Amino acid sequence: MSRSDRRAPASGIYPRFVKRALDIICAALALTLLSWLIALVALLVRIKLGGPVIFRQERPGRIDKKTGRERLFTLYKFRTMTDARDENGELLPDSVRLTRFGRLLRSTSLDELPELVNILRGDMSVIGPRPLLVEYLPLYSEEQRRRHDVRPGLSGYAQVNGRNALSWDERFKLDVWYTRNISFLLDLRIVLKTIYTAFKREGISSDTNVTMEKFVGNEDTGLNS
Repeated sequence: MSRSDRRAPASGIYPRFVKRALDIICAALALTLLSWLIALVALLVRIKLGGPVIFRQERPGRIDKKTGRERLFTLYKFRTMTDARDENGELLPDSVRLTRFGRLLRSTSLDELPELVNILRGDMSVIGPRPLLVEYLPLYSEEQRRRHDVRPGLSGYAQVNGRNALSWDERFKLDVWYTRNISFLLDLRIVLKTIYTAFKREGISSDTNVTMEKFVGNEDTGLNS
């Protein structure tokens, strides 16, 4: 890996100060203007999928400079799956529990609306690498972990360039590239493309699964060096 591949996250006025201010303004404005939609989706989720309406899960955020570890936070989303279980009480596969209504919420990204609260709290940004599972943290290579140099986002560079249809290697490369090239114009492009891909409903599923396959680590290809 060359030195250029180990560059630090983008610095400057926008990523250090302006980006967070815009996050707060955009999230507060969106929560105000979309309150009716959020209430409607919540009602439909309650009717079609039952409770709880909000799905909560611990996710890793930006690396804390003092501890050198990712800050964990509770992610909020609308639930998209049922709690259907087999005769042994085990949850059925995602493909069974993900209903048509759940697919609609995911394909339109309406299930992500509660994350606006995460943005206001400072857990997330409007744009940044999507927050993944805590269980993946020990599996990252040094380079892949650089995706946590910035706050995770409601949408991100990988989201608008393939979303769940990307391989894990492709997704991580796009995530890390974003952390090193943050700018207002780049974020604006991602926002506009997010709206476009949401309407087209692209990349919701991978080639082999209704969601993204679990990340199981890297093969011995030098990525962990």
